[in-house]
Amino acid sequence: MPQPDHVMALPLPETPDLDPEMAALFDKCVEKLGFVPNVLKAYSLRPKKLRNFAMLYNELMLGESGLSKLEREMIAVVVSSANHCYYCLVAHGQAVRKLSGDPELGEMLAMNYRAAPLEPRQRAMLDFAWKMTKEPWTMGEPDRQALRDVGFSDADIFDIADTAGFYNMSNRVASAVDMMPNREYHKLDR
Repeated sequence: MPQPDHVMALPLPETPDLDPEMAALFDKCVEKLGFVPNVLKAYSLRPKKLRNFAMLYNELMLGESGLSKLEREMIAVVVSSANHCYYCLVAHGQAVRKLSGDPELGEMLAMNYRAAPLEPRQRAMLDFAWKMTKEPWTMGEPDRQALRDVGFSDADIFDIADTAGFYNMSNRVASAVDMMPNREYHKLDR
């Protein structure tokens, strides 16, 4: 049975009210990906939130960091696995496949990241993101020290926490509005 055809369960305007910068973002997505990600279409329901979402996403995922783009995508998948977020598992699983060149890694991270053969740095990073998602009230200095012990700086630790926090928020929004990933993601980088 295929996934539902909707972008999300809430109705979207036929023509989103995009300012020139956000219209350019949509055009850039089509140019680079061949489609506009449904998360951006969903956020077009609230244009100011679309702008804020896009700016924060770009800073977290593309901005300067001691974390690689692949590591940030790995965090997105593991957090989304803990939260059972279908949209983000599909979309960010595809990004992990693309960035790693490994079509199996995205699925291992989605199903059980502990099954993946990871280097100690990545394992510690994902253990931190998982714990932050599942038991945030238990986070403490030993968790941060475990990251330092494998070479992460304090700025990197902030980036790990910030990225995991963003995907916890995004997962909850996507689940609450029944956001569906673009079908194209399923076929890419296999």
